Amino acid sequence: MSSRVALVTGGTGGIGTAICQRLAKDGYKVAAGYNAGGDHDKAKTWQAVQKEQGFDFDISYGDVRDFESCGRCIAHVEETLGPIDILINNAGVTRDATLKKMSESQWSEVLNANLDSVFNMTRQVINGMIERKFGRIVNVSSINAQKGQLGQTNYSAAKAGMHGFTKALSQEVARKGITVNTVSPGYIATKMVMEVPEEIRNKIIEGIPVGRLGLPEEVANAVSFLASEQSGFITGSNLSVNGGQHMF
Repeated sequence: MSSRVALVTGGTGGIGTAICQRLAKDGYKVAAGYNAGGDHDKAKTWQAVQKEQGFDFDISYGDVRDFESCGRCIAHVEETLGPIDILINNAGVTRDATLKKMSESQWSEVLNANLDSVFNMTRQVINGMIERKFGRIVNVSSINAQKGQLGQTNYSAAKAGMHGFTKALSQEVARKGITVNTVSPGYIATKMVMEVPEEIRNKIIEGIPVGRLGLPEEVANAVSFLASEQSGFITGSNLSVNGGQHMF
């Protein structure tokens, strides 16, 4: 298993970091894709901190909204670590507004970063996976793709589109040793969520049956499961990691 190479987009973020760490513990060679507004020093600092914690990650810059930039990101990883066997499409942004106030740029930026990105990355690794007869693709969506969310028509639409992509592609490559699945987290205790005022955070928690926020490590566990060789009979699925907040 140690020869397998995994690329995690948005790998330097809260959930991305947990995914990178878990996949490294699973024995994979892991690359963290990043954009960070082009702040390469920030990514290098993240890499150094991870190394201090015992994780030797490659980092690879790429703007997931841009097909050619994604190609360069993938080429760097494959030149450094080898062919990509596992792709985790985790990168994304939010630009919240009610539709009556949403600008075209707010719509386009979210669709490009959250949905176009899945095509931009996956299209450029899928042929190699087919040739090698093995691949694991996991798309990180959201509870709000499943239930909708006021002020997030752009985000909910993009994240729902990710699972439509999952279901269609999974059928195209099912006989090639490749699985394609979605993980849909609920409210996770990332830095961004923990910066929400405590009063609002407590109201969110009241709506979660298990009575707490999820942990990034719990999302990473789900990704790890779907990325494993033992999950070869699971494809086209959507695994909810939301503490029971939305069930269907």
